[in-house]
Amino acid sequence: MASLRGTVPVLLKLRRVQSVPGALYHANVLDHYENPRNVGSMDKKDKTVGTGLVGAPACGDVMKLQIKVDENGKIIDAKFKTFGCGSAIASSSLATEWVKGKTLDEAKKLKNTDIAKELSLPPVKLHCSMLAEDAIKAALEDYKKKQDNH
Repeated sequence: MASLRGTVPVLLKLRRVQSVPGALYHANVLDHYENPRNVGSMDKKDKTVGTGLVGAPACGDVMKLQIKVDENGKIIDAKFKTFGCGSAIASSSLATEWVKGKTLDEAKKLKNTDIAKELSLPPVKLHCSMLAEDAIKAALEDYKKKQDNH
């Protein structure tokens, strides 16, 4: 027992190991991965909520992005849930930040190239930003369908 007493302080001094290797990701990706914004979900049955669910079979990433729209056609909230790599999570997080406060037409103009540039995604991770753009478009389309049906 006496030998264990000396090891406890050493164990408490261990640093938290990053779950995403920092050398492989830009600081912006790490920021959104380690501190994701707008994680969660909304009631998909709510007529003011548009839901986009997209996936990339090649890598297994799945992204759900939801928007909540007010009576003036402005996106007042956005949430996401993503199963995927750090770049997919960061792309989702950034996309929800960017669509908030935008009109539906403004949100429709967001491009994956803008997301990729902001996050400094390497070419091998561009599909993550494409998923985010697709999720935004799918959420906008879902919202539009709900409005057409009412």
